[in-house]
Formats: sequence, C-alpha cells, structure tokens
Amino acid sequence: MNPLRRYEKIMETLLAAREVTVAELSEQLEVTGKTVREDLAKLEEKGLLQRIHGGAVLAQANQLGILSPKREEAPNAAERQEIAALAVSLIERGDVIALDGGRTTLEIARQLPDQPLTVVTNDLFIIAELARKEAVRLVVPGGYQMRNMLIGAEAEAYIRKLNISKAFLSATGVHPASGFTIYAGESAEIKRAWLETAKTAYVLADHEKFGQGALFTFAKLDEVEAILTDSGMPHETAEQYRLAGIRLMIRGNGSIEL
Repeated sequence: MNPLRRYEKIMETLLAAREVTVAELSEQLEVTGKTVREDLAKLEEKGLLQRIHGGAVLAQANQLGILSPKREEAPNAAERQEIAALAVSLIERGDVIALDGGRTTLEIARQLPDQPLTVVTNDLFIIAELARKEAVRLVVPGGYQMRNMLIGAEAEAYIRKLNISKAFLSATGVHPASGFTIYAGESAEIKRAWLETAKTAYVLADHEKFGQGALFTFAKLDEVEAILTDSGMPHETAEQYRLAGIRLMIRGNGSIEL
C-alpha cells in the first residue's frame, strides 16, 4: 500500500473512531509500528491529527467528514440550517439541482419545499429524505456504496451526461492556498463531475472550515460561483477572501453578499 493510500485509511479510521492506536493501525494496514508512527508524524505536520501516547486523535473536533445518521450528535446544526436556508433561496421551481453528500446538503433536502424540482444526489440519507416528497423528481447515479455515498466511475460518467443547473457541494476545508479539500479521495472525482457539469456551482461551508485543510483538493476557490456560509463568519476573514476575489454569500437575518 502506497503512503498516500495509508494516510487516507488512517484518516478514515480516525473519522469513524475519533481515536486510534499504533497497534490497531499496524494490524489494519499490514505495516510495522515504525511505519505507522512515521505516517502519523507526517499527518500531524499537516495539522490533520494530534499524536498521543501510543496513537493519535483528530486535530479538530469538527473534522467529521463522514455523515452520522444521529442528528443530535452532529455539531454546528444552527450554522447548517442558516447555510441550507440560503441555498434553498437560490433554488427555483423546475430547477435541476445536484446535492453532494454531507450534513449541510442533507439539511437542504429537509428544507426543500415539495414542489416540481429535479434533484440528483448520490447520498443515501438525502435519497431517503427526498423520497417522501412527491413533487420532487429524484435521480440517483449508479456506482458502489461507500458508507452513505454512491461513488465510482459509473456514477461519475452518468453525472457528466446530465443537464444540471445548480450544484451544491460540501467541503471539509476551505483554504486560500489548498482550495476546497476533503479526506476521502474516492469522492474527489464525483465532486469534479458535479462541478464541471453544472451551469452554476456553490460550495457550502460553515465559518469554522475556513483556513482548514484536508488530504485531497477537489477544486480551487475561484472555480465556483460562490461559497455559502453562516452569520458566524468573522468580518476580517470574509474580507480576506473578498480581497482575493472570492465571492461569499453569508446568511444572517437576510442574505448578505460580499
């Protein structure tokens, strides 16, 4: 197994378990403890985890890039609701929209009115949510299941044949240099397909994700129409991105464009 794949497996394990030991990783990856410790050191240098005695924990409490069906355990619910409301305000009757996998896109599905609309998604939780809305036409790409997502070359090829008007994408981190980043490399090509196929693409990110990074970059900041974020975004941070030519849409009492 090459180092990049090991890094990805380590982060997947951490995202699921919050904490992992060197011994567990050594057995799972079939490498020596020395190799695991070297891998952990490299990931710590990137700010992705924190080494502890005999293992590692996530560097940030909000790094959960994998959706949990238990809503009460998910952090930043108010921020997601603000961002989702802003996204819903951009959707018109008859639109063909794409909802990438994630907690905020799931919140969009919950807030969507039951009206004539086509939604393309590869997130199983979003599919379950929208299946109850009779006026919404639900389109599901093929692919194989990875946790709550359908991914793979088949799904990507199907997406690229569609006429999508607006795509709403999730990201683990938003950084001026690294761009939009995620932990699961398998999802990067699907995100590229959403981005490159849609007439207009938006990334959804709460204010705590700004300045953060993950293992894989799937897009540069200027490749999307705007980043939708919440009212907790510090003015200084918003100004930094605005001066760099990045459009932000911030949800407060009303939507504010910077």
